[in-house]
Amino acid sequence: MRFGLVLSEAFSGLRRNVSMVISVVLVTFVSLTFVGVAMLMQMQIGTMRDFWVDRAQVAIYMCTDISQASTCADGAANQDQIDEVQSTLDGAALSSLIGDVRFETREEAYDNVIELLGDDYASVIAPEQMNETFWINLIDQRDSDIILEAFTGTAGVEEVLDQLQYLEPLFSALTVATYIAVGIAVLMLVAAVLLIATTIRLSAYARRRELGIMRLVGASNRFIQLPFVLEGVFAALIGSILASAAVLAGVHFGVNEYLRNRIDFVTTWIRMEDAWLVIPVLIVLGVVLAGLSAGFAIRRWLRA
Repeated sequence: MRFGLVLSEAFSGLRRNVSMVISVVLVTFVSLTFVGVAMLMQMQIGTMRDFWVDRAQVAIYMCTDISQASTCADGAANQDQIDEVQSTLDGAALSSLIGDVRFETREEAYDNVIELLGDDYASVIAPEQMNETFWINLIDQRDSDIILEAFTGTAGVEEVLDQLQYLEPLFSALTVATYIAVGIAVLMLVAAVLLIATTIRLSAYARRRELGIMRLVGASNRFIQLPFVLEGVFAALIGSILASAAVLAGVHFGVNEYLRNRIDFVTTWIRMEDAWLVIPVLIVLGVVLAGLSAGFAIRRWLRA
């Protein structure tokens, strides 16, 4: 089989169906861009979760004079209640789960709040309103439920909070956005596959006289089919390359140049290295789907 002749036939088919080829390129570009975005969003969720799981703390807030919890009926936590919590944290049942514990006094909490909010609040907030707090770093943040169960309802303890819970709504929102991107990508990929199949059939119909002559002179089915398959693959390859460029540009300009400088509470973002990992997947996915779609379409047409 002369590969040069096959390529010549493939490029000839591309020139004859420029408008359809452009449609295939655009649909492939859009669908694979959504695929890339979904993959990068999942990477971002994993990166953020890994970062915060190692740094999130469990806070045990002791009662103050203004606490309304049922465990604070006697007012502010006394020293015996604080010592009891400390003793439980140091006990054999929990010590194996805990990396370290830091006790924050009312004065320390007050100073931290004023530093965060500014001196204007010094006359509004009093140290007596602040909770004495145990800040706990766990060896494995997934064990936070054990701490919550151990101290919830304990006399003198107003509330037990896992900081990671504050980020769960963000993770959930990003996950939903990922599912939406995947859904759109699947629909667009289906459209791309159908468009490629239609393009190949139209191209074959336009060249039906040539194909008939090729059959009469003994050309094999593989020789006849290969140019059409290459037409679909070339069009999808261009779309894949455009989608790859869009993904790289999105990470560079959207994440590195824009989001990193404007969203301070997220300190771990995906990097260009992550984007480069997505590129081979996009190209392979586009080429394989195009090849399978074009091959199936031309085989069915030749049988008809």
